[in-house]
Amino acid sequence: MKIRTRLVLWYGAILVVLLGIIGLGTYEEFVEHAHGPAGAVIPESALDEAAEMGLWVGLPAVALGLAGGWWITRQALAPINSLTEAIQKIHERNLRGTLPRSENGDELDRLTEVFNAMTTRLDESFQHIREFTLHASHELKTPLTIMRGEIETALREENLSATQKERLLSQIDEIERLAKIVDGLTLLTKADAGQIQLKFEPVRLDELVRENVADAKILAQPHGIQVDLAMCDEVSIPGDRHRLRQMLLNLTDNAIKYNKPNGTVTLSLQRGNGSAELKIENTGAGLAPERQAHVFERFFRGDASHNSAVEGCGLGLSISQWIVTAHGGTIQFVSEPNQTTVVTIQLAVS
Repeated sequence: MKIRTRLVLWYGAILVVLLGIIGLGTYEEFVEHAHGPAGAVIPESALDEAAEMGLWVGLPAVALGLAGGWWITRQALAPINSLTEAIQKIHERNLRGTLPRSENGDELDRLTEVFNAMTTRLDESFQHIREFTLHASHELKTPLTIMRGEIETALREENLSATQKERLLSQIDEIERLAKIVDGLTLLTKADAGQIQLKFEPVRLDELVRENVADAKILAQPHGIQVDLAMCDEVSIPGDRHRLRQMLLNLTDNAIKYNKPNGTVTLSLQRGNGSAELKIENTGAGLAPERQAHVFERFFRGDASHNSAVEGCGLGLSISQWIVTAHGGTIQFVSEPNQTTVVTIQLAVS
């Protein structure tokens, strides 16, 4: 129940009680003056007259009181409704915007001032986190590059045993994985800060999908996974070709990695009314319903007990979501455990 409704009900109840007390007092006074001393028989006409007065005066007074109370409550709570609507529009990317103040010094104006100060502090904290992540990513790139170079130099030595070469190659794989994490964090942090400008131009999405299917078949071959293209309508959209290709590669790579042996990956591109629908479906183990809401969170890896052997850093879906959102589209993840997992993307066509 809304605060407005509760206040009106309370106000109405108090009003009815007060009117009852006033009516009772008025009735006793009326009887005493109209019919003599106490103990006298009160004529029915007096009772009827008192009831009629209560009906024609009391009920309109209650109705007017309730209407007035509702109007006063509505006017008093209107600023709260406006403040609530303004707060609902605030998220981590527009914390620098301030809520409008009435400047009249009342409780709501003070609350607005405190809330604006809080969002300012939050914005500063998010900005510090972004700067730290960017600086840390930049500083990590140099030692990773040096480590990779030194290991590659060591691999060229002729007196290395097979075990030593295997160990060095494993170290290179781990360095590459760290480098991908650093690159992914750098990309997402710059995207959060609005530092990445996409180059929008007409892009044939169907051509990108066909190229991606050809690359996916090569990636899937060692795992015995079949990659199919069910449908591919001719579709042109305004977008950044490089980022769209990155999004397709991330999603297809995930569909291959998180699949069952000898499973399938099916892609389809269909043109609709003003939009293009891209679907990527795989036959992996899937995710439980309560975990599907977290798939686009950074470093989310699903059930670690089932994918600990799968390479990855848990940033692919987050990056894909950012690319789709930056193109004004939507992305949806739906999974039926041990059956199919489908990622559906909607993008506006040219």
